[in-house]
Amino acid sequence: MKLKKLFGPSTLVAAAFIGPGTVTTCTIAGVTSGYTMLWSMLFSITATIVLQEMSARLGWATGRGLGEAIRTQFDTGIGKYLSAFLVIAAILIGNAAYEAGNLSGGILGLQLIVGESDLWPILVALLSFILLYSGNYKFIERLLVTLVIIMSFSFLITAVIVKPNFTAVMQGFMPTKLDSSNILLFLGLLGTTVVPYNLFLHASTISKKYSQADKLSDIKLENYTSILLGGIISMLIIITAAATAQNVTEVKSAADLATQLEPVFGSSAKYLMGIGLMAAGCSSALTAPLAAAYAAKGLFGWQDGEKNWRFRMTWMTVLLLGTLVLLTGVKPIPVIKFAQITNAILLPFIAIFLIKISNDKKLLGKFVNKSHQNILAILIIIVTIFLGLKTLNNFIEIF
Repeated sequence: MKLKKLFGPSTLVAAAFIGPGTVTTCTIAGVTSGYTMLWSMLFSITATIVLQEMSARLGWATGRGLGEAIRTQFDTGIGKYLSAFLVIAAILIGNAAYEAGNLSGGILGLQLIVGESDLWPILVALLSFILLYSGNYKFIERLLVTLVIIMSFSFLITAVIVKPNFTAVMQGFMPTKLDSSNILLFLGLLGTTVVPYNLFLHASTISKKYSQADKLSDIKLENYTSILLGGIISMLIIITAAATAQNVTEVKSAADLATQLEPVFGSSAKYLMGIGLMAAGCSSALTAPLAAAYAAKGLFGWQDGEKNWRFRMTWMTVLLLGTLVLLTGVKPIPVIKFAQITNAILLPFIAIFLIKISNDKKLLGKFVNKSHQNILAILIIIVTIFLGLKTLNNFIEIF
């Protein structure tokens, strides 16, 4: 079997969600809850596969991105303005929060390698701006993703060496009761895995690289392989963090993140984690603004390509908002946690549009959703909305 059938546009989706948010949130899950949140990661991976398959199928069957499909679906009346408002609001808010988290990851990496500095937010943002503006980001992104993959193998090696309790690991896949102590953690794990902007990014990249001459089964295989691989890496981070939790009781800094790799790499662990976080942060810092720009491009029908001034202004806005958050002096770890929770809360808005479009026979013909796909997708939306409302209720009770 050719590797092309296993790795393609879907690999970008996996690379995008295996970013600093995943490393941070999964480490916090392992340190604070042991193996008990593995089931929530399993749910998140399932949700990602279901929704990303719809997005990929849309791009393959129509040759369009999700933004273009939404514009076609809601082209008149109040639906046109409501859909545009909801999607742009979700993308701008969600991507700005996610971008702050991505930039924070790059900063955490630099802090581990060379120490703290007030200049890191400006330096990381400026590097991202130069790469995005020049358009020569693809090669560099691939290099950064390669570094992240190296770090991922490090987690695999560590997970073997620390010898986690196998029985406890298996029990971690059994659902546990959600309450005020773990609901935000569940939302964080969901938000770091099922990333709304990836739905736009996936459909657009599939539409450019595949046509109906290609087999849909090959696209599905690629989707399953890449996302399952990303999900396994996320689980390994939780497992290694849980198995080494005696070395750190709370995650407050990048040094705490590096602790879980010390059983294998000793004092060099902080440098490996630093390189991985910097790679993950910088790589994701490119994809989040671009996905927002592609979404806006599709919604408003911009035809001039990536150098259109409106396209550039969109990604510049996301990058600027993410940078401004960091310049306020907020610590990186809370920013990353907030970004994941924001993503999970905004997810239902995009998922509802995607499900409606995926059931449009005029658009997709015989490639519309099957009944089981609709059931799974609706269940995902219900669970996400329930979690969001429960979280909101917890905040109201506090105040």
